Amino acid sequence: MNRKTVIRVRDLVKKFGSFVANDRLSFDVYEGEIFGFLGANGAGKTTAIRILTGLLEPTSGEVMVAGFDACRQPEEIKRNIGYMCQKFSLYEDLTIRENIMLYGGIYGLDRKTIKERTERLLDKLRFREYGDRLISALPLGLKQKLAFSVAVFHEPRIVFLDEPTGGVDPLTRRQFWEMIYETASAGITVFVTTHYMDEAEYCDRISIMSDGRIVALDTPSELKRKYDAGSVEDVFVKIARPGMKYSQETADINGLG
Repeated sequence: MNRKTVIRVRDLVKKFGSFVANDRLSFDVYEGEIFGFLGANGAGKTTAIRILTGLLEPTSGEVMVAGFDACRQPEEIKRNIGYMCQKFSLYEDLTIRENIMLYGGIYGLDRKTIKERTERLLDKLRFREYGDRLISALPLGLKQKLAFSVAVFHEPRIVFLDEPTGGVDPLTRRQFWEMIYETASAGITVFVTTHYMDEAEYCDRISIMSDGRIVALDTPSELKRKYDAGSVEDVFVKIARPGMKYSQETADINGLG
């Protein structure tokens, strides 16, 4: 069965002076796929994500996201994707309802659509009775569920999740992944980074980065077979850890991850 490509990367290079953060990356991501993007701290994941989301221009190579060129059409990319990071990104001094409606406006939806989708979302999350409460009153797990829901509120073609479950309890993590499955089943591509290797097992395919390069890319089951490993974590340790050449301090100084 032919799958529609929504992210196409060929020979992506990103340099900061003489430092090569991304070294000739090439991969495809497909419509409705849950794609895991793994790598140790400093491997170059964050740099690549910034390029894919239109926030950073590549040094060279071809990068197409949702049909748009990362070099020439970064603003078009931003309008066709959703993004959620580990650090909570909604406004804590606004209510739940106000946050949802604010982001609906930012995403360019009309008032009628915003109102209708806001009410549906409050019902779906069982937040209706809390709709007029400040975000700051919510526990972290509920905040993250809401942030994810807002990231796909405009029904983007792709949603980028950068370590979305950091700091939440195991039950909330599982519930969060149920939301991811539901999103992917609706045809939205989910591009996710995580340091929880058990979460990588939930992805359709995963890539593993080391020293700015993709050193492995396949389904979790195929990678475990290929590397004679019992888990994705074992695969990761075998092929990523030995290749690390610089410390976390270096990565932090350069703003890379």
